[in-house]
Formats: sequence, C-alpha cells, structure tokens
Amino acid sequence: MRAPAFWWQAPEAPGLKARLLAPASLLWRLGAALRKARACPERASVPLICIGNLTAGGAGKTPLVRALAARLAAAGHTPHILLRGHGGRLGRTAPHRVDPARDGFADVGDEALLHAAQTRTWVARDRLAGARAAARAGAELILMDDGLQNPAILPDLAILVVDAGQGFGNGRVMPAGPLREPVAEGLARIAPPNRGLAVLIGEPEARARLLAAWPALAAHEPIPARLAPLATGLPIAGLPVVAFAGIGRPEKFFDTLRALGAQLRRAEAFADHAAYAPAVLTRLQREARAAGAMLVTTEKDAVRLPPAFRREVLVLPVALETDRWDALDAAIAPLLASSPRDTTA
Repeated sequence: MRAPAFWWQAPEAPGLKARLLAPASLLWRLGAALRKARACPERASVPLICIGNLTAGGAGKTPLVRALAARLAAAGHTPHILLRGHGGRLGRTAPHRVDPARDGFADVGDEALLHAAQTRTWVARDRLAGARAAARAGAELILMDDGLQNPAILPDLAILVVDAGQGFGNGRVMPAGPLREPVAEGLARIAPPNRGLAVLIGEPEARARLLAAWPALAAHEPIPARLAPLATGLPIAGLPVVAFAGIGRPEKFFDTLRALGAQLRRAEAFADHAAYAPAVLTRLQREARAAGAMLVTTEKDAVRLPPAFRREVLVLPVALETDRWDALDAAIAPLLASSPRDTTA
C-alpha cells in the first residue's frame, strides 16, 4: 500500500481523516507500550548501531547503512548488516545469512540484496538472534537497518534518519499519520543518557524549512546529508525515459531524473517493495517502446525484476553524501575501541 496523502498535510491542518483516526492512533501507541513493557532488552556481544527513522516508508536509512558499511570496510573493519528482510520468506524462524548468488527478492527482500552485494548481511525477524548469529560469524560491529522501535535489543549507538522533504508529515501516529511513535519519544532515543545522533537528508532549503518547523529536532543539531546519483556512464541529459519506482518516496527519484535533464515521457509510482507482475512489466515495456523511451528505475526496484527484464532497464544508483563524516566517525570510534562484551550473544 502507498501512504495516504493526508499523512503529509501540515500539522496545524491535519484534516478530517486524521482527526477521525485519532482513537486508532491511541490503540497503536498502547500496543507499542505493551510490547515495550513485556520486553527484556539485551545488548549484543559486539557493538551494534541502529539506523532507524520515525515514519513509515523510506527516509534514507538504507543508503546511510551502505555508506557506513563501505567506510568501515575501507578502514579495515568487519561490519555485518542486520535487518528484518521485509517481504522475504527467510529469517522468520531463524537468522539467515544472505547469499546474493542464491537468494532472491522473495527469499530475503530487496534491501537485503542491496546490502549483501557489498557487505555480509543477515535477515532475522528476531533481531537479537540475528545479532548473535552475526557476532558468532565474526562481525566486529553490526549495522542494523531499521528497528529503532524494537524493544528487544539495545543499540550502542542510535542514528535517527529524517527525510527533510517529508519530515514528520502531519505529526500524528499511525494510522492518523505517518509516525511510528510520537516525535518527542523518537528524539528521546538519541538524547542523553542514550547515545545517538540525527542525520537530516535533503537539499539545504528543505533542511532549513524542517528545522524551523521542528525546533526540537534542530536542538539535536542533525548532520546534514543528501542523496546524489552516481555516474552510470550513460548520458541521462536529454534521454527520453519512462520511469517507474516502488520505493518510500518515488517522487524523489522522478525529481532526480528531471534534475539530471532526462525527458520523462511517463513516471509511474508503485507501492514500496512492490512485486512487479509480468503483466505490469509487459505494459511498461510497451509504453516505453511506443514513446521511443528507455525504461529507468532505482537499484532497489531492479533487484525485484526478473533477470531477463532487468537487462532492458537503465538503473540509476544513488549514494549518500555528507560533509560531516567527522561527526559520524567520532560517534562510532569509541565502539570500535571497546572490548567485546562477556555475554552469551
């Protein structure tokens, strides 16, 4: 499903649907409180960094995890990545080490395949069990993609990722809004005595608007970052394209193509993690041929395509960029210097 439009209305004017769903939001919060009360949170035996967000859908967690993993590996460290494996059948009963040569989208989900292409990656519905498996397999440090609200595991460092373009929407908790938990509770996860920081992804104007609207976030002095397209060797400028994307915010991808000078003949948004039926792919291919255009999509979408169809599509990868790697390095350095904990993890 795609996020409803009323989620992204201004907090001061949330609309009738958001107000009507307020009681359901209270039930959501009650369920979260009960899960937290029943949990006995533990730490892994190796440092664990949780990269999460407060809203449903994408905020830029996965590009940040990939960038951190590459940076750690380049410095001679051995990070492993841990995630639930949304949409995959493996990892539900026991942790599973992702093998990109054998596992497919239906096995482990799209994000796990992206991670596993460069870093040892695990999918596990029980994130604590997954952390234990990674530690036994030699992980020096674990990067957990999502799970900031998981009550079963205590991160050594929490990184809150915020998309400056969408912010916190109408400021309400699901289903009345996009939030997984109230903003104040989410920010408390990165405030003392907890160890954490925030990363704000977007262009300078969008970051400035969001910080002005949410002074509580501004007080945490989030690290500015942006997602930038990587060079593919193909001339995007002037290229006629039919673009499609099933990610958290497909509009960001379409805007990137426009900024690169691509001529969008058509842009079609699908639900996040969408599984593309053969009939849909055939239609997209027919529309592209009729328009004399090239099909183009995201890396995350590409791993959900059949191999034969993937060869017909131009894939535009993006990477996270920031001028403040020093702040991230300084937050992570103490974890790498610490000795492994004497636990059963």
